[in-house]
Amino acid sequence: MSVLVTGGTGTTGSRVARKLAERGHAHRVASRRAVGGRVPFDWYDSSTHAGALAGATALYLVAPVGEPDPEPVMAPFLERAAEAGVRRAVLLSGAPIDPGTPGLGRVHTRLGGLFTEWAVLRPTWFADNFTGGHLQGRLARERGEIVSATGTGRVPFVAAEDIAEVAAAALTDPVPHGTDHVITGPEAVSYDDVAEVLGRALGRPVRHRPLSADELAEHWTREGMAPEFARLLADMDTAIAAGAEDRTTTAVLDTTGRPPRTLEEAFAEALAAP
Repeated sequence: MSVLVTGGTGTTGSRVARKLAERGHAHRVASRRAVGGRVPFDWYDSSTHAGALAGATALYLVAPVGEPDPEPVMAPFLERAAEAGVRRAVLLSGAPIDPGTPGLGRVHTRLGGLFTEWAVLRPTWFADNFTGGHLQGRLARERGEIVSATGTGRVPFVAAEDIAEVAAAALTDPVPHGTDHVITGPEAVSYDDVAEVLGRALGRPVRHRPLSADELAEHWTREGMAPEFARLLADMDTAIAAGAEDRTTTAVLDTTGRPPRTLEEAFAEALAAP
C-alpha cells in the first residue's frame, strides 16, 4: 500500500503518518500548504486532486474541517480516487454519526460501493480536545473553564493516539477490515470528571460550567465558530446529555492488542509532548 493521508497535519492525520513511517509503510502527507515534502491538497480545489492521488493505493480520509455537510465536497474526490486505482479507503467519522445519515453518514455508506477494501473509524469525543489546539481545550487552559450542554451525561473520551493506532491497522493489515469501528476509551466520564482530571494534570483548578444547548451555540458563535457548526456541536451535547455516548467498546484492544489509554494517561502523555 502507498497511503495518501489527508488531514495529514491534523490531530489524527499527523499521528497516522508518524505510525506509518515508524512501520516502514509508504505514504504521503496531504495538506493545503505544500511544505516539508507534503503533497498539496484541498478538498475545495479539484486542481489539487490528481497530483495528490498519483501513485496512491490507499487513503486516510479526514473530512474538511467545519463543513456541516461534507458529502457533496468529498464525493467527487472519492469517485476520482476509485477511477485512479485506489483500492483501500479508511474514513474518519464519529460515533454519533450512523451510516446513511446526512453528511459523513452518507460518505460512510458510499465507501463500500467505491472501494474493494474499506473501513470507517467512529471514535467518540477526543481526549485531545482538552489538551491540543481545539477551541474547547484552549479556553479550558486559558480560562480554567470547560463549557458544555452535556449536563451529567457521560462520554468515554478516547486518545487520538489510540484512534491513529486503529487507523494504521485498518490501512495496512493484510486482510481489509470491511467494517466500522466504534472507538472509545476504557471508561465513560462526565464533564465534571473531565474538569477534575484536567485540573490535576495542569496543576490548577478547572471547572465545568453547564449551559443550555441554545446558550452553548451562542457561546461558540461568539468565540468565532460558524453558526451552523456551533449549532451542530450544541445539538451533539444534547445527545450526550440524553446518554448517546454512555458506552464503551473493545475496538482498540481488538484491533491493536492493547487496551485504550485512560483519560489520565491521555492528558499526561499529551501535556508532556513537545
